[in-house]
Amino acid sequence: MKSMDEATDEQGGLTDEEKRRNVIHFVFGDDEGLFESFRRTIIDAVPEVSRVVIRGSAVTGRRWNDGAPFDCDGPGTSDVDLTLVGAEVVQLFKLSGFFVPGVHSRPLSDDDPDIAPSLVALRRQLMDLAGRPVNIQATLDFVMYLRGDLLGQPYLTLIDERNES
Repeated sequence: MKSMDEATDEQGGLTDEEKRRNVIHFVFGDDEGLFESFRRTIIDAVPEVSRVVIRGSAVTGRRWNDGAPFDCDGPGTSDVDLTLVGAEVVQLFKLSGFFVPGVHSRPLSDDDPDIAPSLVALRRQLMDLAGRPVNIQATLDFVMYLRGDLLGQPYLTLIDERNES
């Protein structure tokens, strides 16, 4: 079994490069500069984040529940599932904004627009850059390890505390 700190080139059935290419293609229309602006916006807005990942159909190209292609309902209709990882960012969510209090939040989204007030402006900026809904969730590192490494749910690491630039 791999430890949480071991780097791997494949996770969830996709290589890191495949996941990166998918996100740039599906979310940013193959514009790497826009992808980098998205990343830098997060770094500038949430300096205490230890890691940021994108999960879901933006990474795989397909919805998990029915296999439908990304943006199958038209351009800009599929969302971006962004997860902030770390104890500090979990604290940005109100107590009412959790699946598991202090461990794993619900997504800041149109359905729950008030659960993380300090992240609302960031969400708006990211939606403007991506041209689509962006949902922001927070979780602890061990939850990402469980979901990604043990359950095989693919995600792309956008920002890692060891390599922010």
